[in-house]
Amino acid sequence: MRPRPRWVGRAGVPSIDTNMADAQNATYGRRPPGYRLPAHTRLGRVRFQIADLDRSVTYYTGLLGFRVLDRGDRLVRLGAHGEDRVLLELHEEPGSQPVPRRGLLGLFHVAILLPDRAALGRFVGHLATTAAHVGMADHAVSEALYLTDPDGLGLEVYADRPRDRWQTVGDQLYMTTEPLDVPDLVAAADGEPWTGMPRGTRIGHVHLHVGDLDRGAEFYHRALGFDEMVWSYPGALFLAAAGYHHHLGTNTWAGNARPAGPGDARLLSWDIVLDRDAIDLAGKSLVAAGYAITPEASGLSTQDPWGTTVRLVED
Repeated sequence: MRPRPRWVGRAGVPSIDTNMADAQNATYGRRPPGYRLPAHTRLGRVRFQIADLDRSVTYYTGLLGFRVLDRGDRLVRLGAHGEDRVLLELHEEPGSQPVPRRGLLGLFHVAILLPDRAALGRFVGHLATTAAHVGMADHAVSEALYLTDPDGLGLEVYADRPRDRWQTVGDQLYMTTEPLDVPDLVAAADGEPWTGMPRGTRIGHVHLHVGDLDRGAEFYHRALGFDEMVWSYPGALFLAAAGYHHHLGTNTWAGNARPAGPGDARLLSWDIVLDRDAIDLAGKSLVAAGYAITPEASGLSTQDPWGTTVRLVED
């Protein structure tokens, strides 16, 4: 795991309101000045370019516990057990170069959200039987494990804490990076073994290396319509819809790195799932802000200032 900046809030931060029934009206965060993504916003599938399909399938099914839903010559679609929803697509491009340790502009990590803490505890127990290098952190809103796939692509596997335990500092959510209580997490598994990504697993958020936080906010906050949730974390900005802690993280921790290109292992695209009306409104907001959009059968696609493709799609 690459070192992560640490932000520790002041002692005694107040709890947020416990009534989360109308999360879109949460009293924390900063709304965009114009279009705002709706409460039903969620993330869909993520597409990776990788160098060796067999190697990656072994990693994603064997270590992580995904299920192969569909396989072609150079494409594999992966999902959780007991469900047919595609979470990850692996696109093979032989010769793709691994991500350098410092990273490239584009992907920092994709975060896989498990349905509950017990599942994360089972996953921790499973990892203890392997030789995988794993980073761990308690972020206050969630507990997380960090891994790197065979091409150097960053992954997070995490579980959220209940929203009524999230805290605020002023008008932003409180997030931190503290040591993870591993024994307590393992105990949550109640001795049950890991049997793969369980039903209810989702893509929880995407975290990107960007060249400039303000330019990133112009695109993702003011044009696309995410709320800003945490803006005091060193070198990072966290954004979301519907009061979530973050559907998207952006950071400048890769410094003056170049954007990932066609010859690199990289994030090809990530999906935001909306209804048709919301897609149309988001598209109009992007165009009004000067960003190009490309109509697609299921919605539209656009690119952030560093070439990362975002697709707005219907379920």
